[in-house]
Order: sequence, then structure tokens, then C-alpha cells
Amino acid sequence: VQLQAFGGGLVQAGDSLRLTCAASGLPRSSYVLGWFRQAPGKEREGIACIANNGGADYADSVRGRFTISRDNDKIRVYLQMNSLKSEDTAVYYCATDNWCDRWRPFGGPNYYPTTDFHSWGQGTLVTVSS
Repeated sequence: VQLQAFGGGLVQAGDSLRLTCAASGLPRSSYVLGWFRQAPGKEREGIACIANNGGADYADSVRGRFTISRDNDKIRVYLQMNSLKSEDTAVYYCATDNWCDRWRPFGGPNYYPTTDFHSWGQGTLVTVSS
């Protein structure tokens, strides 16, 4: 399984950006899909996870500004990021797993080895200038 995240870039505070993660070789759509981020000098944090039925959970820091969605036919997960802030600057990673448990606590430091996840993608950098 390969995960490819793209869509990052340099934007200004208040702007919007949409990240995409494309999964290839994923045997079924029942896996959850989600996003992590890691800001410079900070721990990795889980920010959003979505189940195959569309049920999603978010970190409080992004709730109401970010929306996670998925396309089960294309096996893609998206992260629509609105009202971006400078503190959203980070490398964003996508991952798949059986459940969203390894994203918890959302917004808290995440210490699971990336090898614990079913699949882990390379990151895409989002830089928000204030």
C-alpha cells in the first residue's frame, strides 16, 4: 500500500487549502483514513480521522475550520482547511488503520510508531504566513 499526500504550500493567514491523500493498493475501503501533523519543534498530533461510513473526529484546534472527507471509489482522503492560522504550519501526513484509536488523543502528542499503522504516507508541508 502506498499513500501519497499532496496539496501543501505557502498561504497567508485566513486562506484555505485542500490536502489530498491518494491510496494505492489498499485492499478494501473499510479502513479508516486520517491526518496527522507535526509542527517544527513539536510532537506529532492526530488532527482528523474518518471511517468508511463517513463518521469523523477532529482535534479541538481544527474543529470547525477543517473538514475531512473521503472518496471510497478512488480511495482518497481530503482535508479541507479553512481560516488557516500561523499555528497550522506543519508537515501533514496521512495514514490508514483499522480504527481511529491510534489518532487519540486528538490534538495531543502521538507516540505510536508509524509502523504500527496499516499504512503511512510521506508528508506535505503547509506554511501559513501571518
